[in-house]
Amino acid sequence: MAVATPATPTLRELTVRGILLGGVITLVFTAANVYLGLKVGLTFATAIPAAVISMAVLRSFANHSIVENNIVQTVASAAGTLSAIIFVLPGLIMIGWWTGFPYWTTVAVCAVGGTLGVMYSIPLRRALVTGTDLPYPEGVAAAEVLKVGDGTEGVAAAEVLKVGDGTEGVEANRTGLKVITFGSVVSAAFGLLANLKLLANSVTAYTRIGAGGTMFSAGLSMAMIGVGHLIGMTVGIAMLVGLVISFGVLLPIRANGALTGSEPIGDIIDGIFVHEVRFVGAGAIAVAAVWTLLKILRPILKGVTDALVSARDRRQGQVVELTERDIPFPIVVGTVVVMLLPIAVLLWDFSRGTVLQGHSAGIIAVSLVFIFVIGLVIASVCGYMAGLIGSSNSPISGVGILTVLIAAVLIKVVFGSASGGQSTALVAFTLFAAAITFGVATISNDNLQDLKTGQLVGATPWKQQVALVIGVAFGSAIIPPVLNLMQRAFGFLGAPGAGDHALAAPQAALISSLAKGVFGGSLNWGLIGLGAVIGVVAIVVDETLTRTSRFALPPLAVGMGMYLPMSLTLIIPLGALLGWFYNRWADRTGGDVERKKRLGVLLATGMIVGESLYGVVFAGFVAGTGSDEPFALFSGFGGSLPELIGVVAFAAVLTWMYKRTRTIAGSEPVLVER
Repeated sequence: MAVATPATPTLRELTVRGILLGGVITLVFTAANVYLGLKVGLTFATAIPAAVISMAVLRSFANHSIVENNIVQTVASAAGTLSAIIFVLPGLIMIGWWTGFPYWTTVAVCAVGGTLGVMYSIPLRRALVTGTDLPYPEGVAAAEVLKVGDGTEGVAAAEVLKVGDGTEGVEANRTGLKVITFGSVVSAAFGLLANLKLLANSVTAYTRIGAGGTMFSAGLSMAMIGVGHLIGMTVGIAMLVGLVISFGVLLPIRANGALTGSEPIGDIIDGIFVHEVRFVGAGAIAVAAVWTLLKILRPILKGVTDALVSARDRRQGQVVELTERDIPFPIVVGTVVVMLLPIAVLLWDFSRGTVLQGHSAGIIAVSLVFIFVIGLVIASVCGYMAGLIGSSNSPISGVGILTVLIAAVLIKVVFGSASGGQSTALVAFTLFAAAITFGVATISNDNLQDLKTGQLVGATPWKQQVALVIGVAFGSAIIPPVLNLMQRAFGFLGAPGAGDHALAAPQAALISSLAKGVFGGSLNWGLIGLGAVIGVVAIVVDETLTRTSRFALPPLAVGMGMYLPMSLTLIIPLGALLGWFYNRWADRTGGDVERKKRLGVLLATGMIVGESLYGVVFAGFVAGTGSDEPFALFSGFGGSLPELIGVVAFAAVLTWMYKRTRTIAGSEPVLVER
């Protein structure tokens, strides 16, 4: 029998230094993502900034390689993406079940859910990475950054550089670091000015429309501009369509006749949006998620079959390319089965000592089946969406809404009728079980994107998959203390004792409301049904556009635009428009177009990272001083003037940042003749 030998050259890849560096980066980016997610309901992909930092650090070490850098970004991005667990867990605070986040319980929830996500997505690699033409915009961008930093990009065009020389890569890496640092510093400085009360960081106005009303709100957020740049015009337009549906149609209709009495118009309109319009968006997202799953079901089954064939070939000694070697399928299946035991223990411990004790066997059993089956479903959906639009804007929260609805209905059917105290406990139990499933969603959303990056740089899949498990461990250890910091510093909107500056945690609030509505019998299924109808219409429009033109209307993005506050969604399409203009400039001016576009991506990433990291630092000062506004030097500077200054400053700073980046991008790197 022939012995399998490597079919591609072996490089340093899964190293101790790479893992440690990924862990250090994790500390920063996971904290930033937790803050951003709690504040605005969105998280950012950490792969690109992690890759840039990794290249800058590892370049000073001997025998570094592009695949070792890929491991670093894999560890960091896995941990950073796992932070999306905060879309569910704060709900336990909001309903008054938890007063804080118990460390080891929260660690375990993140760890078991994240590990399941890695395992579930392994057989999906063949279906959704190697066996499809999904663009994976952020995964491809990360691969291009790694190639440039390694000095292997642009060689064919220049032909004066020796492959692997790295001279151009060094210069490109320096330029990339300059741009991302520039974006981070300016973004953080803008946040500081807002906290000094020199300018406003949001503009809000309410207006009557006949007997109803609506609102206009725009958050002056550099991070949201960066998110918009990364997701592109297609998704940006789809979110704008959803925004128009909610605030231009649904909100005025639902507010018709409600603007009476002495209650401020703003409070009435905000309440209608949160308690009514958002549920329509939830219905749209649920239908879109189901449709996505149906579209990818066939390639998923083929991917599982291919994984089994590859495992059999390796056992028989046949040569398998390094780039096609996953963690063996029996280990994957065994890990999934073994994970069910600690999950059962977690669910039992959660119900122990509560009104559910003695009646929890049935709901624990159905929860285990739910996590096992639905976990694979949402892994497929989230992986597909990461391939379509990138992990930054992947509708994890929308999938979470569908997940909680299904879990709540199943648990209610199994448990039967419940008293008032039992209903609250069942809501908490549902959120806890859904949090584990949500961990699956977050990691599968990131895993396939990282594996796409690995495919493009020649990495070994099983080593990346091991790195992903390690990243899950790092993220699980970091997330709980950051959550507790945020809870002590700000609190969560709607939770007992929340202050004026409480974090909205929009997804957690919505998901908690859905669970309470199911068990309390107050959920307006008509609103969800209306959203489902709108989702079906969006699907039909999207399918028609994609089949007959080069345009598309992603239904999940439409749903996100419907249920996220206008202050968040309005600024994202603006960022997409700015990114579109920047890319048009890159195409028009020629030269190294891809290099110019990558620098635009790094600017956008810098804006996200800078604002997010500043938010974490600010939270530390809030917690340390006990003041909601520790930097407010000009608190008497009120009225509409700060809003005007904020809008003007925001526009001016954005114009300057993009002009400066264009100037840097227009300076072609100096080629060294050999």
